[in-house]
Amino acid sequence: MSRLLRRQVALPSDHGSWGFLLSPLLIGLFAGGRWTTVSLYLVLAALSAFLIRQPITTIIKIYSERRSRDDLDAAIFWTIVYGGIGLLHVAALVARGFGHLLYLAIPGLPVFAWHLYLVSRRTERRQLMVQLVGAGTLALSAPAAMWVGLGRPEPIGWLLWLLTWAQSAAAILHAYLGLRQRTMKSAPAIGVRLRMGRRALVLTSCSLLGALGFCVSGAVPRWLFVPYALQWTETLRATLRPAIGAKPQAIGYRQLAVSALFTVLFILAWR
Repeated sequence: MSRLLRRQVALPSDHGSWGFLLSPLLIGLFAGGRWTTVSLYLVLAALSAFLIRQPITTIIKIYSERRSRDDLDAAIFWTIVYGGIGLLHVAALVARGFGHLLYLAIPGLPVFAWHLYLVSRRTERRQLMVQLVGAGTLALSAPAAMWVGLGRPEPIGWLLWLLTWAQSAAAILHAYLGLRQRTMKSAPAIGVRLRMGRRALVLTSCSLLGALGFCVSGAVPRWLFVPYALQWTETLRATLRPAIGAKPQAIGYRQLAVSALFTVLFILAWR
């Protein structure tokens, strides 16, 4: 059993990725306004799909001679466990009349295949585009959870997906900015800092302005721009005060805290 119950095989090693699933999922559950047994089926199916990435990635690394074959039994075991749990709850969703939610999983398949290809080539690290697109597929859990709560698909779910994806993308660019800053010897001139943070600032600014526009138009609750103002403020602070010498874990945990607060503020504003 000790060979099978290996934490590094069963759970993702990149802790920040949890936020890209849990934040949209929680937002969707609260936006739906009603939690049922079908909501539980969706949560367990989504978690299984998210977690199965780790053992399958481990298998690819083993056959690419990047990991010891000692982890193969554990990787196969957890792939079967997560796959079984996922299929069971997908079947439950279909049986309860929510089979249409499976269409939301389709975009994730080529993205996952892309990730595994990069793993096999040993080039999966710092792949910004893969991470941004992957965050978009995970954000599809927001409309799925909302529609389960409402009992039917509603167009507002697509807007919820766009809003949650914007935050996930902002968090990724923010983290990349911090990782670039940490290697600097000293703080550069203000112009250089602004150029370094340009992508993150542009995205968070567009997200804030977009959310504000939706609030003014009445498409979403009027205070929904507040969580986006939080992320914009954090990105501006990080741009002006570079994280020189900071550890990657510290950068990640700070952004994780900001994303958690964003989620809470989003839920409160939506309600």
